[in-house]
Amino acid sequence: MSYMNVQDTISGKQAKATVSIDGVLEELFYAKTGEATIEKTKADVPMLGKTTVGKKTVGWTGTGTLTLYYVTSKFRELTKEYVKSGKDFYFDLTIVNEDPASRAGKQTIVLRRCNLDSILLMKFDATAEDSLEEELPFTFEDFDIPDKFNSLQS
Repeated sequence: MSYMNVQDTISGKQAKATVSIDGVLEELFYAKTGEATIEKTKADVPMLGKTTVGKKTVGWTGTGTLTLYYVTSKFRELTKEYVKSGKDFYFDLTIVNEDPASRAGKQTIVLRRCNLDSILLMKFDATAEDSLEEELPFTFEDFDIPDKFNSLQS
């Protein structure tokens, strides 16, 4: 029987995130958390002779959320351009998970044609004891996995 080596888990603090907007690459060193999910779109397929309804995948939707420390105006500036001109912006988001203590190695995920769902314009909190943060929900249209984790099978 195989067991997982606890050292092979991936530390979330070791991740790196970058965003590419109009060919300009920016490191998201002010990111706190991030995640992306694909949700399948399924159609009902009733079948003769069965009491169940089958499900067939007919598409998908990619969504995600970034939580950032409230220290950049970048996305507000781009949103202002959209509000004033109607020109929306899209970006590619690259996340690299690599923990040097793990035999799993590195995984790189590139989310393509990301587009923000909403943007926080301003925030203050005189009672906050922690740093200000903002959440950026987004959608994406495609993705790649240029680097995959190593198999941990012995």
